[in-house]
Amino acid sequence: MAANGNGRVPTAPSAGGVGRNGLAKIQTNKRAEGVCHDDSTPPVKAQTIDELHSLQMKKSAPTTPIDGMKGPFAAFSEDERSKQQLQSISASLASLTRETGPKVVKGDPARQSETPRVSHVSHEITPTISVSDSSLKFTHILYNLSPAELYEQAIKYEKGSFITSSGALATLSGAKTGRSPKDKRVVRDETTEHDLWWGKGSPNIEMDEHTFMVNRERAVDYLNSLDKVFVNDQFLNWDPENRIKVRIVSARAYHSLFMHNMCIRPTPEELENFGTPDFTIYNAGQFPCNRYTHYMTSSTSIDLNLARREMVILGTQYAGEMKKGLFSVMHYLMPKRQILSLHSGCNMGKDGDVALFFGLSGTGKTTLSTDHNRYLIGDDEHCWGDNGVSNIEGGCYAKCIDLSREKEPDIWNAIKFGTVLENVVFDEHTREVDYSDKSVTENTRAAYPIEYIPNAKIPCVAPHPKNVVLLACDAFGVLPPVSKLSLAQTMYHFISGYTALVAGTEDGIKEPQATFSACFGAAFIMMHPTKYAAMLAAKMEKHGATGWLVNTGWSGGRYGSGSRIKLAYTRKIIDAIHSGSLLKANYKKTEVFGLEIPTEVEGVPSEILEPMNTWSDKKAYKETLLKLAGLFKTNFEGFVAHKIGKDDKLTDEILAAGPVL
Repeated sequence: MAANGNGRVPTAPSAGGVGRNGLAKIQTNKRAEGVCHDDSTPPVKAQTIDELHSLQMKKSAPTTPIDGMKGPFAAFSEDERSKQQLQSISASLASLTRETGPKVVKGDPARQSETPRVSHVSHEITPTISVSDSSLKFTHILYNLSPAELYEQAIKYEKGSFITSSGALATLSGAKTGRSPKDKRVVRDETTEHDLWWGKGSPNIEMDEHTFMVNRERAVDYLNSLDKVFVNDQFLNWDPENRIKVRIVSARAYHSLFMHNMCIRPTPEELENFGTPDFTIYNAGQFPCNRYTHYMTSSTSIDLNLARREMVILGTQYAGEMKKGLFSVMHYLMPKRQILSLHSGCNMGKDGDVALFFGLSGTGKTTLSTDHNRYLIGDDEHCWGDNGVSNIEGGCYAKCIDLSREKEPDIWNAIKFGTVLENVVFDEHTREVDYSDKSVTENTRAAYPIEYIPNAKIPCVAPHPKNVVLLACDAFGVLPPVSKLSLAQTMYHFISGYTALVAGTEDGIKEPQATFSACFGAAFIMMHPTKYAAMLAAKMEKHGATGWLVNTGWSGGRYGSGSRIKLAYTRKIIDAIHSGSLLKANYKKTEVFGLEIPTEVEGVPSEILEPMNTWSDKKAYKETLLKLAGLFKTNFEGFVAHKIGKDDKLTDEILAAGPVL
């Protein structure tokens, strides 16, 4: 059909005739009942907008029936149980200089309808000395909020909180974007005097009970001065026989969501019967400590009191302090039960074979323990007890600097609704994150529940390990790609905790820097490293586990002249460890370190298995090997000199397992 002069295609007139501009008239034929289309419904039964909003949400707690046979709250009615729960929280927040804890009530103070009404107090009552303005106010408790509720709180009330394009919550940790190990203190008392590792090389900087109580009072008073605080009641350790109940009291929705992700989330039934926590964190990180207080060296202080089972955080909002503080607590509590606490990754094959991965930053621990062909038990913190291995946490805390979908697809896909993104930079319009941007910090992080990883095993428990893999990124280029270790060598290298860092080019230093961190996590252990090493050796011997030292660093020369061992080769080595084929290989012993190295590994060039073969300058190789051996011996001298009681002497066998110069 041809167009008319104005460019329109004329339409044929309908039976109803032609309307304006030549368009057909619209016909409205009435139906027999007299209504063309009826979308009307009765109006809502609400007289005001507030009443209308009240119909939008239904009550969801409690979600489980009362069981008269279980738990401390089970014999009570719903109201009585709620009262008991609030009394427990009030007791946690109690100041030690006043008779009772604060008046607490559940609910957001922004919702006026939830604010309790208090009857007028007669002027005839004479106030006692313990009465203050703080005793006249309510502290609103936002208890175990869901991620959606915490998103709302963060976006409404915390500057710097945004929803990214993937659905994750981006937030800022303030001036501190990493842990403050020099500001961490542990109360030294009758309980800890002989149990903990004190002195040179130890992460435990002492403080006394009185100073802890001063800081505790400062933190509790700050939290009680707020209109609302967030309370999380959660668990640590997936082993149900040895789990720990923890309570985290914090001032920020970001901290509450972070711990919701990182700890084990209780079921509604478990929450109803939670009772008194085994350990409590008071996170008043927005408020500084008093620098004039004894033992304080800055406005930041992270304080542990193992006798009171409490932790106080002042002067830092970095959420990782809570995670690692609780890890330190587990390093104390679990060995007391003959359970070994470990800073390691863990995965399991489809046939039930379990491997532990130890390694410092940059060694490939996360990459190698995350294997699409194996189940993930956990990425960072584990316990090894009589029942096997269990993850301590309920989530993952992944570095995300330079993160890409291609290199780390599991982590990339885990960054979605519910995930906390710390200190990342994003586009202000699209909200897409630029993971390469270090404007805020290089230590950008993502915290998400472990079930966000597709091949995570839930519950996160596994049988006893078959293999214990110690990872080292050797930038000196003299350690073999893989070595089979004796028990004594496993203890030696576990206590040493070696890797080498490559110095930044901006300072002009080309020499690799050797780093030693006892038990591959010296910042978090509480007792002397030999205690953990002896427990590891005993469990490996009892359950027939094999120790391996895997170098993910350089070959054919040190950093600057050699090349990094290909990840594909390292994966082949790890696959051979998992399958058990590497146990059947032929071995020969290296000089100086006395390591057993295989003569061949399927898929790996045989010449790189012996480091000396890859060096063109054999003299430089020998000099570098002796230099690294000397660094090992110097580091280990601190452990030789340290004695704990009669049963904790380092044996001649362990000393002999080190390098021989």
